[in-house]
Order: sequence, then structure tokens, then C-alpha cells
Amino acid sequence: MKKLTIALLSGGISSERDVSLNSGNQVFNALDKEKYDVIRYDPQTDISRLVADARRIDAALIILHGAYGEDGTVQGLLDLLDIPYQGSGVIGSALAMNKLVSKQLYEKAGLPVPPYIPVRSSDIVDPKTVTARLGLPLMVKPVQGGSSIGMSVVRTEESLKPALEKASAYDDTLLIESYIKGIELTGGVIGNEYLQALPLIEIIPDKAYEFFDYEAKYLPGMTREICPARIDDALAALAQTYAKTAHQALCCKGCSRTDMILKEREIYVLETNTIPGMTQTSLFPQAAKAAGMSFSQLLDRLIALSLEARRKR
Repeated sequence: MKKLTIALLSGGISSERDVSLNSGNQVFNALDKEKYDVIRYDPQTDISRLVADARRIDAALIILHGAYGEDGTVQGLLDLLDIPYQGSGVIGSALAMNKLVSKQLYEKAGLPVPPYIPVRSSDIVDPKTVTARLGLPLMVKPVQGGSSIGMSVVRTEESLKPALEKASAYDDTLLIESYIKGIELTGGVIGNEYLQALPLIEIIPDKAYEFFDYEAKYLPGMTREICPARIDDALAALAQTYAKTAHQALCCKGCSRTDMILKEREIYVLETNTIPGMTQTSLFPQAAKAAGMSFSQLLDRLIALSLEARRKR
């Protein structure tokens, strides 16, 4: 069988560049070289080379996170070059990247979300008005971006202003939302027309962390991850349904991973990742492994789904 030529995109120019490079290295090592000729591209330096090589590329794996990678920008370029790729297209990528638009679409689809207030970084925000509506504690986050960069837990009215200033370094539009203390869950979805919900993962950050922030995500040993999550079958089925509903509400394709919080027996949808982390120990590959797919087999499946979607177009 003829080998497929795969463009592996990692690096980029977002604040998550280092995470992307690490993921790209692990994906490169896991790809079966008997099946694929893999060419690596860093969008920070290699866009012109990617364009020049487009005709000989069979499919691309986008292992990019944050702006100019997960937001539809690279997806649009690949569409223009007629290179199929794993995951969501321009619309789904852009919608999921925007936490405010995502929340509005979740609500329209009937998914429960934490109460929230959107603000501009230039707005004068009255802490008393905010806490009267949302209470304390609060979460403050930039509308765009991932890996919990720029996010803060706010426990007093006095700490709201510095939290907003921190988030405004990453975006002009910010979200203030009720902080819900509960069990952190994430639900992966894979497929094109038929969606398979992967086993749920329960995320337990070290007690030193108030939430699953950047350090808790990426420092070894700072988080326990349990798959399948230790919740009853009814709640697990509901969370998996929410993950599929969120995927569809945001026009996602191929794969996604939706983060949720379980408080008592209420599940709240937080956000959806259209390019989940792709190291062997990342959440999405862990869930795929629990469903019977090795890391290499997961990559094979994502490539196959991208080619299937192209044929149907």
C-alpha cells in the first residue's frame, strides 16, 4: 500500500507554542512510519514551504493550540490548499475558540452553563454589582485562548480588578462567571456523521491549585486523572450526551473534548476544545485508550476521518 504523506503542524505563534511543540514531537514519534511519510511544519516559519508542498500532501495533522492554530485560521489556509485535516473546520474552530459565543450556543442547545457576565477590558466594572448578580467566588477568563492562560479565581470584591487586568493581557473581551466547586470532568467525542462518546475522565488537581490551571495541566504529578470517571452510569451517560450536544452546537467535526463541572447531580458545561492535547498522557488520548485505541491507532483514526470528510465533500 502506498504511504500517505502527512503534514504535521506544530509550534505556531500563540502563548501555547511550547505545549504544541511537545505534542508535535510525541505525535511524530507515534505515527506509523510504515504507513506515513511525515513532513513537519512550524507555522511560525514554514507557511511558504507548506504552500509550496501542498500538492504532494495527502492530509494534515494540526497539533496547534490557541490563536492562529485552533481558531480556524490554519484550517482556512488548509481548505484553500485542498489539504484535508483532522477535526473541525473554520466555523467550528472559530466558534469553540470564543468562550462567549460558545456559551450562547450551549444555552440555545439547552445545555446548562455557569451564570456569567461578559465585559470589555475597557469597561468600568463595579465589583458590588457583579457580586450581587453572581455571588462569590468568581472565575475571570479571557474569551479567547486555552490552557487556562489568563484565568483567575476571585474570592473577594477587591481581587476582581487585578483578575480582570490579568485576563485583559490576553483578550479585549472577558468573562466573569460563577465559580462552581465540584468534580471536574471532560468528555471526548470522535467521529464524523456517527459520533462516539469516549469514556469520561475525572480531573483532580493537586490541593495546591484552586482549579485546573496551566501549571496543574502541564507540571508532572500535579493532577490525578481517573478514567473512567467515578460517577454513576446515569450521570456518565448525561455528561457524554452533553459532550456530543456541545460538539454539534458548535458545528464541530472529527473530534472534540468538552470540559464540565459536576456539582451534586447538576452538570455544567464549561468549554469545548477542537484540538485536544495530543501527547500520550493527554486527556483525549487517555479516553481513547480506555475505549480500546492506542495512541497510534487514535492518530490513524483521525487521519482516516479527515480523508472520509474530504471524500464526502
